[in-house]
Amino acid sequence: MPEFIPVANPQAQFAVREGVIRKAIDRVLTRGRYILGEEVARFEEEFASFLGANFCIGVASGTDALILALKACGIGPGDEVVTVSHSAVATVAAIDLAGAIPVFADIEPKTRCMNPEALPYLISDKTRAILPVHIYGQPAAMDQILAVARRFNLKIIEDCAQAHGAETDGRKAGTWGDAAAFSFYPTKNLGALGDGGAVVTDSPAIAAHVRELREYGWRERYVSSVPGMNSRLDEIQAAILRVKLPFLSQDNGRRREIAGIFNEAIKDTDITGPFLIPGTTHAMHLYVVECGRRKSLQDHLQKAGVGTACHYPCAIHQQPAYRDRIRGCDRLQHTEQFYTRLLSLPMYPELTDAEVEHISDTLRKWNGRT
Repeated sequence: MPEFIPVANPQAQFAVREGVIRKAIDRVLTRGRYILGEEVARFEEEFASFLGANFCIGVASGTDALILALKACGIGPGDEVVTVSHSAVATVAAIDLAGAIPVFADIEPKTRCMNPEALPYLISDKTRAILPVHIYGQPAAMDQILAVARRFNLKIIEDCAQAHGAETDGRKAGTWGDAAAFSFYPTKNLGALGDGGAVVTDSPAIAAHVRELREYGWRERYVSSVPGMNSRLDEIQAAILRVKLPFLSQDNGRRREIAGIFNEAIKDTDITGPFLIPGTTHAMHLYVVECGRRKSLQDHLQKAGVGTACHYPCAIHQQPAYRDRIRGCDRLQHTEQFYTRLLSLPMYPELTDAEVEHISDTLRKWNGRT
């Protein structure tokens, strides 16, 4: 067992599948087509099929996926998009970069996702979309969010950067809204060896618009029919993702198995783990606990060689770039309370049984249990 167990370890997954990954890279290098070739086209088909969606469009990053999804849904300057402050800053950066205006809804304490009951109070005559985040791999309450969207005639763009393979009632995250954005950053449940992302949708019109926008607005090569950008998933990353995709469900199952062991270990302590929400299947991208004595718990784990992190150090509305300028910041009580207590523990399918047992033992000892 290593002296230190990190919170995330994408190199461990590369080591497990090094042979097939190198073969996939060599296949691309030999073929000589490096941008938007056969590997991207095949991955788009395979990932859409995995999700049960009609279309997948590979792009350069998860942030770009959000920007392009928003634009393809007709969201632009002056439009308000209701989202959450509890997310990676990319969620709000994308809304800004699309020219729209973010508005913050509070979270539910158990799901840690957008609280649907907060939405009606935030919708104005400028609101055009709702952007829920399936944070840590826990699906948001999409049935209720969809009901609000229909009531007010709003678009829904799902942020699925942490939710590859998550489900609600057997339906995959990313197939509920008008469009969804995925990230393939190396630490994700389905991670590349560099940046990458995808927009997923059932709408032929949205899919066609994203394909135009990702490559300068081209409908035919070198002819820009609409203003676009350069955001293309490259062939090498697509080939790597194709190697990893068949293992995603198995890997997610291992993540949930590890989470179950950790949940047992923190019983009878003052540590609260992720709640198991009926009807949902958590992708367990991150295993995030809550503890009123967070710094002490972090030190306890660190001394035992167990890495920790805070996802994230502060909510988006507390970040210097966004502080005091986004509507809804006065109604984020649950979000702000959560940020004083959250702590991420190691979570990836390559954790060995010995490492999982060591982390569990360390958690049990937090309250003197042996």
